Amino acid sequence: MSFSRPLQDTTLPILGGEGELPALGFGTLIPDPVMAKRAVKAALRVGFRHIDAAEAYRNEDVVGEALQEAFAERTLTREELFVTTKLWNNNHRPERVGPALDASLRRLQLDHVDGYLIHTPFAFQPGDDQYPKGADGQLLYDDGVSLLDTWRAMERLVEAGKCRFIGLSDVRLDAVKDIYTAARIKPAMVQVECHPYLPEQELLDFCTQHGIVLLAFAPLGHGMEPRVLNDPVIVDIAQREHRTPAQVALAWAVQRGTAILTTSTSPDHIKENFDVSALSEEALERMQHDITTRVRLNRVVDTGLPGFIPRAQ
Repeated sequence: MSFSRPLQDTTLPILGGEGELPALGFGTLIPDPVMAKRAVKAALRVGFRHIDAAEAYRNEDVVGEALQEAFAERTLTREELFVTTKLWNNNHRPERVGPALDASLRRLQLDHVDGYLIHTPFAFQPGDDQYPKGADGQLLYDDGVSLLDTWRAMERLVEAGKCRFIGLSDVRLDAVKDIYTAARIKPAMVQVECHPYLPEQELLDFCTQHGIVLLAFAPLGHGMEPRVLNDPVIVDIAQREHRTPAQVALAWAVQRGTAILTTSTSPDHIKENFDVSALSEEALERMQHDITTRVRLNRVVDTGLPGFIPRAQ
């Protein structure tokens, strides 16, 4: 893969060239609805053309309003935009998958989404409660449905024209392999935590080999400890190449072949996260070999409970 100096227009092929995903994506996990709407519109004005939403974020309606206002203002057309949303854990039963997407489409005010992902591989007890609990206060999982059962229902949504591509999220490599092997419609995207402290190289190698896009969330470490952007290697590269540490981490991610999702409510940070240019070969070598910290910041892959999403009490 070759890169011009700016990386803003980089796209990644999906499913053997049947589509393209803008490498720089904007995530919408912003609890405050006013700030979320402003942030999405600011991201679109800057040039983001990949918007990532989710049923679990409880703000698809706000994202939809922002998109419709951008369309009305002729900031962009629907055809220029790649919109992804996600199926939440309480809707894994096959009979609930289609209605869940229909509800997301109504909130987003769209007739289809480009990507639809299973948010986590963990099924919760079906119902209206996103986090169902028993009398003992413990989360209620649903052992009556498999991930493959849910995937079969997702495949039918592609055939119905309600989404163009389907994929997985918050998942480990073994589950990706299982679904890929059994799937009639192969996963187009796998969205996971991925940053210089969690490079997920084995998963990336599998995805690259099979034409799957690895979509990295928290590419800047989500501001958690240990702080990725305080890493001395990244800070030194930023100083030498006249970038910010965030721009170094994002450029590294795109140049190694992943798509990325950044989230911010600050117009300056939104612009900074889009203004990404290619790093030198020397810098890429240092990113690969000199950063030795390894840490997972979000344990969602073990429980289905995302550590970054504020849960309603």
